[in-house]
Amino acid sequence: MQPFLTTVLSGQTPLHPCGETTGLQWQWRDEGILHLEPKHRVQQALVLSCGIHGNETAPVEIVAQLVDKLLQGALALEVRLLVITGNPAALRAGKRYKEYDINRMFSGRWQRFQDCAEARRAWQLEQAVERFFMAGEAGESRWHLDLHTAIRGSWHPRFGVLPFTTRPWPEDFMHWLAAAGMEALVFHRAPAGTFAHFSSDKLAAASCTLELGKALPFGENDLSQFQATEQALVALLTQGTLPEVTQAPLRYRVAQQLTRESERFVLHMSADTLNFTAFPQGTLLAEEGDKQYFVRQAREYVLFPNPNVAPGLRAGLMLVEDNSHNSSLGML
Repeated sequence: MQPFLTTVLSGQTPLHPCGETTGLQWQWRDEGILHLEPKHRVQQALVLSCGIHGNETAPVEIVAQLVDKLLQGALALEVRLLVITGNPAALRAGKRYKEYDINRMFSGRWQRFQDCAEARRAWQLEQAVERFFMAGEAGESRWHLDLHTAIRGSWHPRFGVLPFTTRPWPEDFMHWLAAAGMEALVFHRAPAGTFAHFSSDKLAAASCTLELGKALPFGENDLSQFQATEQALVALLTQGTLPEVTQAPLRYRVAQQLTRESERFVLHMSADTLNFTAFPQGTLLAEEGDKQYFVRQAREYVLFPNPNVAPGLRAGLMLVEDNSHNSSLGML
């Protein structure tokens, strides 16, 4: 089998769609979707996705290297694994997306869009993840890690965004995020159209969107800054020892969302405003006609500011600190 990334970027059907090594069996389920399974029974199922946005290449490079090592026998797989490169066409084009943002289409939201390749891909990814998890045995642990990079730089270069859920977060999942070098964790307080929300809400998986650095073209990423994340992924795949946790991630919760409804939307932030930049109470954040967004709390932090999104989509999130869990590593 040729290197994973070569296969994905070629856009061609693999010459050999399935096979096996000494320790595992593998099968291409569809374009950019590879299923790997140990030949012995395991207790955990993991969906490892990347490339949902085609300009976010560092996670794709990390995942591709791990897949190649698994297939070469350099790593011994100890989980059922579904590897997904979300938008191969956008990856090949070096664009965030071709027509529409897939990560706003999940949980059936793809039905709201006109028929296009990305709406069909969102449906296809939902089906692939559902089939994968449903094929597991009763009691199997379900995790979904969706790896991204942010458009902008950040005061926290590595952070996780957790979807809204009423279920308690598994302690081992939260500990893994800390061991993976996440400097901050952001907790949603409402449903969303993201891939991580779909797997959490519809399939009861422990899910997280991992943001690893800033979006750069292939070949320009400094993967050394994600060493802890890669080590934690290796430990997860092989059920090995995790890196030591030296500091608990800071925790934030979403306080409000800035939504762009029309061409009149104006975001009062510079193009170089970093994620997690703090704004004091009363600051005018954005406006659109008569509607204005102000900082409501004593201090709010901006996340994913983007005034150029399509009408009806999120142009930014405002966060507040959630200090109730920041006191000690024992709270992980």
